[in-house]
Amino acid sequence: MRRPRARLIYNPSAGKEALRNHLPDVLDILEQGGLEVSCAMTHGANDAIVAARQASAEHFDYVIAAGGDGTINEVVNGLSTLDYRPTLGILPAGTTNDLGRALGIPRDLKKACEIIVQRHAREMDVGKIGDDGYFINIAGCGRLTELTYEVPSKLKTHLGQLAYYVKGLEKLPGLKSIHMEIDSPDFAYEGKAMLCLIANSNSVGGFEKLAPNAKLNDGLFDVILIKQVSLPELITLARMAMKGDHTNSDRVVYFQTESLTISSSDLVELNLDGEFGGHLPQTFRCLKHHLKVLVAPPEEGGRLLLP
Repeated sequence: MRRPRARLIYNPSAGKEALRNHLPDVLDILEQGGLEVSCAMTHGANDAIVAARQASAEHFDYVIAAGGDGTINEVVNGLSTLDYRPTLGILPAGTTNDLGRALGIPRDLKKACEIIVQRHAREMDVGKIGDDGYFINIAGCGRLTELTYEVPSKLKTHLGQLAYYVKGLEKLPGLKSIHMEIDSPDFAYEGKAMLCLIANSNSVGGFEKLAPNAKLNDGLFDVILIKQVSLPELITLARMAMKGDHTNSDRVVYFQTESLTISSSDLVELNLDGEFGGHLPQTFRCLKHHLKVLVAPPEEGGRLLLP
């Protein structure tokens, strides 16, 4: 009987080089769990996209993305355009690991491997932007969202999550609101705003309650819009977001929709899963149940994705 084949696509520099140090153990657990595993190491931008497409072309059963949210984003972009899409496994080895948090996958790589070898798959939504871009966790626009891809990779390797706080403090004094026009079947807005987040999961930038009603397979985005606020008000909202109370503020708009268009008279950059994703205007669509992902069975503490 043929063993299921898995292609492990990994970023050796992710998360203080955690995977590089544990790769032999990871491969041993996966092989002992019944998988036939081969590896593809990334060296630069788009390598994981190419590797994911190659795994599909060779008809692998599983593609395992090992790295941070950027690596997972590339793998998702590689798979999402294809007719045959191998089931996705996640090894959270990055700095923030938003998707891993949302799925309840532990940061301990050995425990994450144990989830993969159980091969319990669930369907998951994917966000599509424009004609050929995809994101799995978050799309954002606004000055504050730019810091995630402005943090140098070497700084993230040495400081981890602290690197984002350092960069955030550096940007705070110069934060400005931007003009936004949002149009969707469920809500419309025109005016000044600090940022807009289009979330597919509840975990964004390490905040696990930023989109408290979000589900990964309900076919809907959760959209968070922060209107124009002062710096002290923004800091207060950040504190409230730690508890999920920010949605009660009159400076925050929170709604769900399956599609929306955002434009601006300003030059506004987009952040897709922590990486630079072009500029506004753009149209966003939620592709319901577009990928399958490996998660822990509910009876073993796995988080249910169903609404």
